[in-house]
Amino acid sequence: MLKAPELLLPAGSLDKMHAAFDFGADAVYAGQPRYSLRVRNNDFSTLPTLQQGIEGAHARGKQFFVASNIFAHNAKLKTYLRDMEPVIAMKPDALIMADPGLIMMVRDKWPEVPVHLSVQANAVNWADVKFWHRMGLTRVILSRELSLDEIEEIRQQCPEMELEVFVHGALCIAYSGRCLLSGYFNHRDPNQGTCTNSCRWDYKVQHAAEDATGDFAQVIPLQFQKALQEAEQRPFSSLHQQPRHPLADHAYLIEEAERPGQLMPIMEDEHGTYIMNSKDLRAVEHIERLVKIGVDSLKVEGRTKSLYYAARTAQVYRRAIDDAVAGRPFNIDLLGQLQGLANRGYTDGFYQRHHTQTYQNYMRGASEANRSQYIGDVLSVQDGWARVEVKNRFAVGDRLEVIHPQGNRDIELTRMLNDDGAEISVAPGSGHFVRIALDASLDRALLARYL
Repeated sequence: MLKAPELLLPAGSLDKMHAAFDFGADAVYAGQPRYSLRVRNNDFSTLPTLQQGIEGAHARGKQFFVASNIFAHNAKLKTYLRDMEPVIAMKPDALIMADPGLIMMVRDKWPEVPVHLSVQANAVNWADVKFWHRMGLTRVILSRELSLDEIEEIRQQCPEMELEVFVHGALCIAYSGRCLLSGYFNHRDPNQGTCTNSCRWDYKVQHAAEDATGDFAQVIPLQFQKALQEAEQRPFSSLHQQPRHPLADHAYLIEEAERPGQLMPIMEDEHGTYIMNSKDLRAVEHIERLVKIGVDSLKVEGRTKSLYYAARTAQVYRRAIDDAVAGRPFNIDLLGQLQGLANRGYTDGFYQRHHTQTYQNYMRGASEANRSQYIGDVLSVQDGWARVEVKNRFAVGDRLEVIHPQGNRDIELTRMLNDDGAEISVAPGSGHFVRIALDASLDRALLARYL
């Protein structure tokens, strides 16, 4: 009998925490703004709210982890133990930490408090995991850069340590989140919790032409057509035995949309360039393998994402885990359900290094099936009519998915009223309230429209 891993969801607010639990999460994580990597958009900025979260999770038989995973500069060392005292008194189920100095301070003062090693600490091998086990930590969140085979080897070498891996959410362009872009551009340090997601801004790439002295004389658009013609005449690279792109040895500049005229040089090697944003991680198709490996916790990223994101990811990954434990085959419909979330395209990251073209086409085709868009929240149901807060446009005649902890169902929308009770055919978009016919048992449901 396979053991079901913990399903760990982000909790950016109390509502999102409860949605995660309603749809199948076993635990959530949240952070104190001063000492975690989410200073902005964090409803747990006050101790009373944090206490509500921890007590609310425990009342439901769930776990609540507190992220305290910055790499602290000297100024924060002076206040850390004092500020953590009331948090420890709330009895969170573990602290998520990265800084060895802070870990030492916590282990010395509160040796009974479980500590999980943050992905920020970049644990990539089994010796690393054994070291942290000797330091008294109870769980290691492995680096995102590991393959399934590498995770399996770590599991075999370290049976005594709990292992956690990320399965869904944004991927940083730096090594497991240790990025400098935001600090470089606008002096907001990602590792102090103030990342501005500089990697996801709108950049334009330009080719820098050099004059006879080697300086940048002018900036001209990339001439890809000409470059491809030149590529056919280039010799093979002695290192990789592949045709080398004719522009690979040139200098490049990027220009961010909000900083016109500020041209910044970038470098590229045989693996590519690393300054543009990544696709989002989606590893639901690998849950069966991760369950068989014996990973203890599967983690979803996204404390700043929507209530719908928390509910949908919890529901989908709960189904994938339950299917894997029960020995049922992977349900490809789950791919399409995740496709309806806001995303920048999906990748399974480093879990499987090389995909065949057939596999890539299969995954893309499966993702396109049953695609949906989040359209609203059911606020209440009275006399067979649900009052809906509209999030995106939908209309009479659309096929809707009603997403509820008791089970989802599909309906055909045949009638709709505005908030005054008049018949309408279109819900225009965010900021509007409408009424649709719905069973009272589906109160507090979320709605999506099939595309």
